[in-house]
Amino acid sequence: MENQNENTHLKRELGLLDGTMLVVGSMIGSGIFIVSADMMRNVGSAGWLTFIWILSGLMTMIAAISYGELSAMFPKAGGQYVYLKEAYNKLIAFLYGWSFFAVIQTGTIAAVGVAFAKFTAYLYPPVSDQNVLYEIGSFKLNAAQLVSIATIIILTYINSRGVKNGKWIQTILTITKIASLFGLVIFGLVMAFDSNIWATNWTDAWNAQSYDKDTNSWLPIGGTVLMSAIAASMVGSLFSSDAWNGVTFISGEIKNPQRNVGMSLFLGTLIVTVIYISANIMYLAVLPNDSIAFAASDRVAVAASHPIFGNIGTYIIAVMIMISTFGCNNGLIMAGARVYYTMAKDGLFFKKAAKLNTASVPGWGLWFQCFWASALCLTGKYGDLLDFVMIIVVIFYILTIYGIFILRKKMANADRPYKAFGYPVLPAIYIILAAAFCFFLLKDRTSTCGWGVLIMLAGIPVYYLTKPKE
Repeated sequence: MENQNENTHLKRELGLLDGTMLVVGSMIGSGIFIVSADMMRNVGSAGWLTFIWILSGLMTMIAAISYGELSAMFPKAGGQYVYLKEAYNKLIAFLYGWSFFAVIQTGTIAAVGVAFAKFTAYLYPPVSDQNVLYEIGSFKLNAAQLVSIATIIILTYINSRGVKNGKWIQTILTITKIASLFGLVIFGLVMAFDSNIWATNWTDAWNAQSYDKDTNSWLPIGGTVLMSAIAASMVGSLFSSDAWNGVTFISGEIKNPQRNVGMSLFLGTLIVTVIYISANIMYLAVLPNDSIAFAASDRVAVAASHPIFGNIGTYIIAVMIMISTFGCNNGLIMAGARVYYTMAKDGLFFKKAAKLNTASVPGWGLWFQCFWASALCLTGKYGDLLDFVMIIVVIFYILTIYGIFILRKKMANADRPYKAFGYPVLPAIYIILAAAFCFFLLKDRTSTCGWGVLIMLAGIPVYYLTKPKE
């Protein structure tokens, strides 16, 4: 009965284009414009920088096409939460939902909102984080935080009025975003390609080196140190490529979900991977390695825009990032509420979140998410949040993809309209690479990643204290 009830309330109003735009729009935020600087400081060469972006893109695509099997088996709202519940049990699913609400989705929404505010301040300096409006003890309220909270509230309100409103914003902003990013890449390669810079960057392209802040110099690296540097760099590239699974959360509102969710995942991750690799090739064609590594405030795209557009480039990039982050947060806000809705129906989240409003969307879930994401904007700790968001995200990706192996045995005769491409080899490769990533990250960044794991594990006592009596 539950499925029937859910489908009469959640309206199937989204097609393949809408699903693909949600995947692309949720993935492309501010990361591609910024993270290559830190990655270059970690590995110090054109070859390794490009390799890491290709590896992250391939891992993301393998994960996405593996999820296609699960989305076709369970074509209802809740996505990854539902897959974990079916493959394992309610506890594992709850830990995902708990981490999702506490850090993953809300922390990402907060960080993307802050990135929007940071680049808005380029065009209108009074809204910068330097403009402190109120101070009490160590807490400082600045204009940028208010801008980021305002965008989260506005987007939550629009999405609370029905899925069609969110869909139109998503499609228009994502198409604008794709066109402007491809435009930046093409203009860069055609108008600002510098053969001397390109040749210099690709000389010794595989001699990895890491920048040492203490000595202000580059140190050659290899072996396990290089592996650690790759893992540290992948925090940036995987974060930039994350949130592709958002379309699985709104499966209950997608037409023909058995086909369209999997296709949206594949097409969306393919488009973004091509854009990201192309953008980094463009950076390497117009900026020396050192200019990528030490771009002001890590704004690599802004640095690259100078040789292309001159001084006006800064404003062009600022507007691009504002469009990009606004569209990204729309997708994150739309998708996140569907997870809390499904958890609440299982008795594992605030009861109110299980209710749909008059526009047939989970209004309470949207506003709970809005409140907590806004609170995270005020902490000023979103940079740290991002660092340990990725460890939790990847741990749950590993568990979900391993769930395909479990379900092939557990539900051997279940209907599978789509089967994971390259099974069992590709899913196994993903699990091995992702596990190596988590190992090196926990080893080298215990302080931040350790907190991420602790937040996740803190959900265990919460689960047993709050779960409804069977």
